[in-house]
Amino acid sequence: MDEILDGSLAQMATAVTTRAITSARLVRGFLDRIERLNPALNALVYSTAEQALKQADKADADLLAGTLHGPLHGIPMTIKDSLDTKDAVTTWGTLGRKDFRPGRDATCVARLRAAGGILMGKTNTPEFTLAFKTDNLVYGRTNNPYNLALTPGGSSGGAAALIASGATPFDIGTDTGGSIRLPSHFCGIAGLKPTTGRVPCTGNALPSSGLLSTLSQPGPMARRVADLGYLLDIIQGPDLFDPHSVDARSYSPTAVDVSQLRIGFHTDNGISTPSNAIQSAIKDALKLLNEAGHTTTETRPPGVEMASFIYSRLFGADGGDTLDLLLEDSRTTEPSPQIAQSATQARPTMSQSEFNYAINLWDNYRSGMLGFFNDFDVLVCPVNAHTAIGHDETEDMLAYSYTLAYNLTGWPALVIRCGTDARGLPIGLQIVARPFREDHCLALGAWLETVLHNHLGEFTGPR
Repeated sequence: MDEILDGSLAQMATAVTTRAITSARLVRGFLDRIERLNPALNALVYSTAEQALKQADKADADLLAGTLHGPLHGIPMTIKDSLDTKDAVTTWGTLGRKDFRPGRDATCVARLRAAGGILMGKTNTPEFTLAFKTDNLVYGRTNNPYNLALTPGGSSGGAAALIASGATPFDIGTDTGGSIRLPSHFCGIAGLKPTTGRVPCTGNALPSSGLLSTLSQPGPMARRVADLGYLLDIIQGPDLFDPHSVDARSYSPTAVDVSQLRIGFHTDNGISTPSNAIQSAIKDALKLLNEAGHTTTETRPPGVEMASFIYSRLFGADGGDTLDLLLEDSRTTEPSPQIAQSATQARPTMSQSEFNYAINLWDNYRSGMLGFFNDFDVLVCPVNAHTAIGHDETEDMLAYSYTLAYNLTGWPALVIRCGTDARGLPIGLQIVARPFREDHCLALGAWLETVLHNHLGEFTGPR
């Protein structure tokens, strides 16, 4: 049983469709793990276990009758609580929505269900997803499975903690400044932020309209790279609602010759220097590439050192209107301390010339950064300057520049685990590619995942 629960999504799908296991037994197996592990984690915050078991029975009956619903037929999942689910409370981590049922699914959730996925429940997120630690006034804080005194990161921290513990096969996170990639790094799993517009944001806490809308992207989180590609195929494509969603060509990672990829790398982005353990783990992974005959070149995209400055300017450019509207629409009168502080900091307004300067600076940043791909296909770099931190530890926001830099550009970025620090905490590695070439990220990530496993063995999990 554990072999199937710990297998890939493709293996689970094969096991269900060949009737090596029933969907009901598969769902029950993951629900048992949730029941055992979640009390210490507080990662799953709203359970739909009863509904999931009924849907699993139906999936088994449909299969016997000759009906296959799709590549996720009978496979369970969890979904981040910032994404709307029609049959489950979706709070967005804010008190005004603590009992709110949206009545419709976020686009990516609807697509997963249409492919046969079965919802087991919702995973925790900070209020409106706007924090790098997962804590809110509705459900409280989520703990890192490697050390309960530490944060799993945010904002997809509940998803990452549950996946790392083996209690869910996958989840869909959202990423506005690193909210898929940071928790993947802190919890030792795989996560993909697709290109801006690849996956519709419809039904997410942060709106798909307005100044900051193009920073956000839903994306898959799982234990291995192959599962990310499996899920991306299901959730991508425009929905004729999100104005930024794009009908972009999809490339297969299996068609990529990794040996032909031009690989650039850096272990320090010039903004925040990572720990020695992080730099060493990334250099060790690069050494494996070099030993296999790949050429890697130390470099940084032109202008990346401006990322934190531009990002902070943009988040203050609306004078706090985005937060005001979110609080008003949610009917929240008591925001979390993080949101209250952010709203206060965002109050100063820009002049018209300052606003215009900020937008031009952002556009010039995106344009200048694209020049990197004249010489390279992918960039390998850290995810953050440190591994998981304590719940009450003060954050140095410059450390998060390794992820938010690529929300500003809209480029796809993948995280895989590449090592462990002296405290036994996971270390992630980030692979970034040009717009809409997720296949380059996935192909190189899968190659490194295999080689790292062969050289280092299976990374020790939290349980």
